[in-house]
Amino acid sequence: MQTMVCQVCTRTARTPLGFIFLAGPRDHDPTQARILTNQPPVCRKHARAAAKLCPHLEDNPMVFLAKSAPLFGVHGTLYGLEGQGVKVVAQPDAPLPYGHANIGTFLASQLVRRLQSFRTVGLDELLEDLATSAAP
Repeated sequence: MQTMVCQVCTRTARTPLGFIFLAGPRDHDPTQARILTNQPPVCRKHARAAAKLCPHLEDNPMVFLAKSAPLFGVHGTLYGLEGQGVKVVAQPDAPLPYGHANIGTFLASQLVRRLQSFRTVGLDELLEDLATSAAP
């Protein structure tokens, strides 16, 4: 997630059209201007395989083609002091953005990126567009 490589082969996930992010068919509202994801991108070669092999995607993923996906923050656990020790204070469902006042006592487990300048496409449409963009 840090280096934007394919979650399957670890080669660059950049395509001529942007980065491919897959989500379950009910994970996000594609009409929202901002999508947060903790799922690494996939490369063009492995987009279909990832959709087939991941049960969460139900072989019918929502495909976000993003021109930009800056780091947003982290998922994890918030800790605090209690008496002589450290204890779990919260495990929020929402990611904690970088720059938040609690980031110093937050143990991150997943990076989160904010998709920007993206469009939602079908998997077949995406692969056709990529094939067209690669044609001489």
